[in-house]
This record gives sequence, structure tokens and C-alpha cells, in this order.
Amino acid sequence: MRAGLFTREYPPNVYGGAGVHVEYLSRELAKKIEVEVHCWGEQHEDSGNLHVRGALPWREITEGTDGKFKTALETVSLNLTEVKALSGVDIVHTHTWYTSLAGFLAKKLYGMPFVLTTHSLEPLRAWKAEQLGSGYAMSSWIERTGVMDADAIIAVSNGTKADILRVYPIPPERVHVIYNGIDLDEYRKTDATSALKTHGVDPAVPFILFVGRITRQKGVTNLVDALQYLPADTQVVLCAGTPDTPDIAAEMRRKVDDAMKRNPRIVWIEKMISKPEVIQLYSHCRVFCCPSVYEPFGIINVEAMACRAPVVGTAVGGIPEIVVDGETGYLVHFEQEPVTGFPVHPDKFARDLAAKLSDLLKDPEQCKRFGDAGRTRVEEKFGWPAIADQTIALYRNLIANA
Repeated sequence: MRAGLFTREYPPNVYGGAGVHVEYLSRELAKKIEVEVHCWGEQHEDSGNLHVRGALPWREITEGTDGKFKTALETVSLNLTEVKALSGVDIVHTHTWYTSLAGFLAKKLYGMPFVLTTHSLEPLRAWKAEQLGSGYAMSSWIERTGVMDADAIIAVSNGTKADILRVYPIPPERVHVIYNGIDLDEYRKTDATSALKTHGVDPAVPFILFVGRITRQKGVTNLVDALQYLPADTQVVLCAGTPDTPDIAAEMRRKVDDAMKRNPRIVWIEKMISKPEVIQLYSHCRVFCCPSVYEPFGIINVEAMACRAPVVGTAVGGIPEIVVDGETGYLVHFEQEPVTGFPVHPDKFARDLAAKLSDLLKDPEQCKRFGDAGRTRVEEKFGWPAIADQTIALYRNLIANA
């Protein structure tokens, strides 16, 4: 069997959870079947069963378009490029809306089964209009076209499956829940602290950690709002980069600058750092915070738990399937606006977030209990070998019934 995986992100061009997912899934699948990865970028690699084929958007679009819809047009050009010569591929498997059209076209042109993994849903991310402008209408159309035509849809959590069935009129039996996974050997607690010192974090002072992109979805600005309700000398590390838009970048800057006037112990690492560095941060934080307003899965929580960090996360999407309230951390509930998912009462959300963080900051023994329980849960639920086996079983069933 040879599976064709389509993704925007693939190492070294990874900026979010979907890219992390495809990197590890492709590697694990390649231990058992042939895997051909089609991604964005100038890449060409063959390593055993793993074959990586990168491509770039059409120059006419990249160099000739200035509107916010440029990314959507680049996506269409790449999807067309990637399906022009699929040879020997038995099944196509796409990740995120950026490649949904490639799966749709591959199914129509080559007659192969089409699997789509949704890592998020465009209709539930209204803030994308700020990022993509009128291109948001195109991204929504591309996603819907793929979802409606796919032979199987993989949801990364039960929460995501419920969202899919709420948003799209498709039969429930076409949606299969297969979790994201983690490399249990790579993500584990370490004693190393060099990264902390490099980035200005004091290892001797307990700290709250956030890791993620600067985007409405991740709720990082809500976390910054919550800092005013924490003790004034709390060390907070914001590992936050790659803002979606100049507007949210400017908003983040204003909020952090204001927070730093009250608390000089805020450390803002304005870039996405290497895996070894982030593992050190996970390993030494007193508590990890995931304040997302929308999170179909939340792989950062799995990473943090694997490094024995207790988690304070929001009770949205797939997070409650990862973080067990009162066992591996705390969940914060809040009322969401029906369209955007943003907190209806943002100040209450900030206060509630701060209260749970404060509880753990002052209770290191509870943090250790949560951290140990988190590592155990990750080992039991989120290892890549089992996830790859489930994915291959789905492939085989679809091919057999094609």
C-alpha cells in the first residue's frame, strides 16, 4: 500500500499542531507502508518508505497578488500542481483546508479513496476573516467541498466529530475519531535548563507557561488579561510567535507592554522555539496554561503532560478528552459567543483562569500529583504506534470497498 498524505506544513516548515501531527504520523506510517508526503516548500527526500515531495505556489499568484485572499489563491494553485502526477498511490489523505481540494481532485481524476483529517473547521473560526479577508469565503468553500466528498473523515476528538456533524450534513458513519499522538521518548521531563537561561527565564522561580501562535483561537490575549489577577511577582513565560495578522500582533504588544508595567517578571519569547527548548520549558514550569477559545484537539496539552506539567485548560473542543479535571489539571468553563466562540464575559473568564492558575502556583505537591498522572495518561492514550495502526486499518477498509 502507498498512501499519499497532503499537508501545508512539513518539517522544517511547521508552525502549528497540524504540521506536528503529519510529521509524526507519516514517520510512524512509513514503518509499515509506503508514504508519499506532498507539502508546501522546496523539498525532495526519500528515506526508506517515506517520500517527501514539496511544491511552491504559482509564481503568477505569489508575485502578482497583494490582497488578503492571496493565500487562498496560492492554495488552489498548489492543490492543482500536487495532483498532476500521482503515480502508484492507492489512497489520498489530506490535512486541513489547505489541501482538501487536492484530495477532491485526486479522487475524481484517479478514482482513489479520499480520507480527510480535519484539525479545525472553517465555519467555527469566524476570526479567520480578519486573517484571510475575502479569502475566508474561498477557504470555507474548499473545506466544505472536501468534507462533503471525502470517503472518510478523521476527527481528532469526539468533540470535533460532534462539531463536524453539527456543521456539515454528512452521515455519522463517515466520521471516525482517531486522536493526535506524541513521541513518548522525545517528549519527557528533562533536567536540562540551558534554554531557560538563554531566554531569560529564572529556573529558581516558579512560572506559568504558554506555548502557541498569536491567534484569536489560542486565547493568548485572554491569558495576558488574566495576569492582572495573579500575584504581582508571578513569573510568566509566553512562548508566542507567528501572529495571524498585523492587527493581533499590535494588540498583543499593547497588552503585554501594559502587563509588564505591573509585573516585570513576564518573559515574552516572540518566536516558535525548537523542540528541545520547549521540552525544557514544559519540564520546569509550575503550570502550563492552554486558554484556547477553540481547540479541536490541543496537542500542546499532550506535550506538556508528557513532560509532567500540570495543565490549566479551557473546557472546549478536545481539551476535556486530554485534561482530566482534578486529576491531571483543571478545566475552566466559560460562556461562548455562538458565532465567534469568544468569551461572552471576558473579564470573568480572565478572573476564573487566574484563580485556577493561582491555586496550582501555591500548591507544588498538587502540581506533582497532576504532573505524574498526566504522564501516565499520555502513555496510555496518545502513543503514535496505536494511532498509525488505526489509520492503516481505515485505509485498508476503504481500499477494499472502493
